[in-house]
Amino acid sequence: MPPLPPRKRHSWTFLTNHGHVLLSVATDPGIRVTELAERVGITPRAALQILKDLENEGYLHRSRVGRRTHYTLEPHQHFRHPTTSAHEIDELILLLAPPAPSASTEDD
Repeated sequence: MPPLPPRKRHSWTFLTNHGHVLLSVATDPGIRVTELAERVGITPRAALQILKDLENEGYLHRSRVGRRTHYTLEPHQHFRHPTTSAHEIDELILLLAPPAPSASTEDD
């Protein structure tokens, strides 16, 4: 079977880079900025600015764990746009982001 052709880069998407960063952090709270930038398709500097925006608005918190940064989301924050402000970001996370790996290894 021949390889798939490269995907065409579109001029717009349904989610902003802020949304993609939020979903990436939800999936991997310990993600490194360079990995985050690569996953979203932006520069590390842009990823840092978006993380700062999200932190300043209360959507996430950063903490140091050894030499790494760990991100904690605040899922009950509302969307900023007036047409979706009745919804919380955890709705988006539950819909589009696979659950982050659990620190616990206990079976429920």
